[in-house]
Amino acid sequence: MADLTDLAVIKEVLTRHGFTFSKALGQNFLVNPAVCPQMAAACGADESTGVLEIGPGLGVLTKELAQKAKKVVSVELDTRLLPVLSETLQAFDNVTIVNDDILKADLPALFRQHFDGMRVVVCANLPYYITSPVLLRLLESGLPIDAITVMVQKEVAQRLCAAPGTKNAGVLTVYADYYAQAELLFSVSKGSFHPMPQVDSAVVRLTMRNRPAVAADDPQKFFRLVKAAFSQKRKTLVNAVSSTLHLPKETVAAALAQCSLPSAVRAEALTTAQLGALYRALRAEEVL
Repeated sequence: MADLTDLAVIKEVLTRHGFTFSKALGQNFLVNPAVCPQMAAACGADESTGVLEIGPGLGVLTKELAQKAKKVVSVELDTRLLPVLSETLQAFDNVTIVNDDILKADLPALFRQHFDGMRVVVCANLPYYITSPVLLRLLESGLPIDAITVMVQKEVAQRLCAAPGTKNAGVLTVYADYYAQAELLFSVSKGSFHPMPQVDSAVVRLTMRNRPAVAADDPQKFFRLVKAAFSQKRKTLVNAVSSTLHLPKETVAAALAQCSLPSAVRAEALTTAQLGALYRALRAEEVL
């Protein structure tokens, strides 16, 4: 079996298939042989598990997952990679490649077709340019996903795993904390890829919660508030929320006071629980 982290092998396979890297699709293939085995081990897959992979590239991670899981479904947008993957993954009869856009794919239908009755985890080396929308789609999907283990830009990993109420926290932090427990597993240097990106990466595991971290009767409206709160980080939360959601400053300030929070507080200082309390206070005033 060819070593798909060997640069000479990568170049030979890609040249034979007439493949060139697409910057628009954020294509950087792993050449560090230690990374994918670690990711596959960390994602929690076993012989009863289905794995959803996004952007398999040459199939380096896919091969590791296929040796652990009952079934691997890899969603790949680039049609040019389909013949490459047919070659590199031909030894595995438990791998299905789906040519689709993960941001547009009918995920409930995909789960029904491929993962019926299985425990499911997600494991992927995500292209940087779609990291946030993919994660938000998966987190909000309501699909039976146990955990999401992904490699992302290191800065994004730090944001995902930041403690709510600290300086690094943002909208993505609250999303992750609302739906899951986030853990930064290990860093991956930019030299682990070909072509080499400009930044380092890190692997994060999001273990899905059985229920959201805070009570919100309408999650969409809760996250409208969260996005408004972080929309102007240099401003106080009162000013950011009132200007973005067109609410009277007095109403937002009163809701903060009801939650025992100072009127000059900024969004980054609030925990997910405090944002939940603020949401419920504003809902009680019927302004959200």
